[in-house]
Amino acid sequence: MDEDSRATTGPLDALTDVAGLCVGHAQRIGDGWLSGVTVVLTPESGTVAAVDVRGGGPGTRETDVLDPRNLVEHVDAFTLSGGSAFGLDTAGGVVAWLEEQGRGFRVGPDPAAVVPIVPTAILFDLGRGGDWRARPDAALGRAAAEDAAARGPGAPVPEGTVGAGTGAKAGGFKGGIGTASTVLPSGVTVAALAAVNAAGSPVDPASGALYGEEGGPVPSPQRHAEARHRLAAAGEETVRRSVTSGRPPLNTTLAIVATDAALSAAQAQKLAGTAHDGLARAVRPAHLMNDGDTVFAVATGGRPGPAGPTPIEAALAFNAILEAGAHVLARAVVKGVLAADGADTPGGLFPSYRDLYGRE
Repeated sequence: MDEDSRATTGPLDALTDVAGLCVGHAQRIGDGWLSGVTVVLTPESGTVAAVDVRGGGPGTRETDVLDPRNLVEHVDAFTLSGGSAFGLDTAGGVVAWLEEQGRGFRVGPDPAAVVPIVPTAILFDLGRGGDWRARPDAALGRAAAEDAAARGPGAPVPEGTVGAGTGAKAGGFKGGIGTASTVLPSGVTVAALAAVNAAGSPVDPASGALYGEEGGPVPSPQRHAEARHRLAAAGEETVRRSVTSGRPPLNTTLAIVATDAALSAAQAQKLAGTAHDGLARAVRPAHLMNDGDTVFAVATGGRPGPAGPTPIEAALAFNAILEAGAHVLARAVVKGVLAADGADTPGGLFPSYRDLYGRE
């Protein structure tokens, strides 16, 4: 970020630094399972939201409702899930739980007459635990929503091999959930959460450094050579075990970028789009045909939106939020990769970056 807009890290360095947001996870590991669900509950007062899909193979539910031309203006939750298209069933569990809380788009005078709005996106992790049919369902989605509610707003967010990041991988490395935040000089908070599951790699093959960690540590040539050898061996073993018989991988990185600034629907759409720049910095290449890279944007409106005495000055104020969105998403990707635990399952061998490079 530019020096004059240099921000500080939020207290938790997490999506929940945006007041009112709750994050919960549910996952299953073992007995053929390696998958899970992450749910983000929004404030009951309502939020403005948007989505930008850049990958060629997305799987989504209720993303059309986020078009600013359409009727519904606020969302109740977001669901990120493993399980590819089968994982879209998880949203049903979240919707059912929200209905029980009386939350949703009100369609009548009866307090029960609500329709919860839960935009959802999925990533591909089928078979990575060994059982092709072990994928998240409505019950696991409900469990993630209950976990989010139990943790409440402002709670730390577990990272790594949890939730939608449980079965994730990125360029042969184990992927996972990562989250990051920043507080701008204006006091506005911008944060991101990512489920890192990319066809591209988060790691520079020439050095072993993480692309998204600008100025970060560079492994020694000896460590890097050994890591590359082990990664290649793990890839060969995964091909041997995989039920897909080594066919090209299907992936998708999912993310939510949030701010407490009051944004219009159009501004939220712009934030979702520019946040993809952070993904492209941290994973190379990104937005491929076998990725379904999807970024949701959320604006809770707890603080005033970008403003200025002239339109250009207001636009420059908004630029700081856009820049921060890309910045925190890149950091969330790095944190997700570093937090992930390696997995050795009947479906494959997925070493973590820490396994191979010795990072803490």
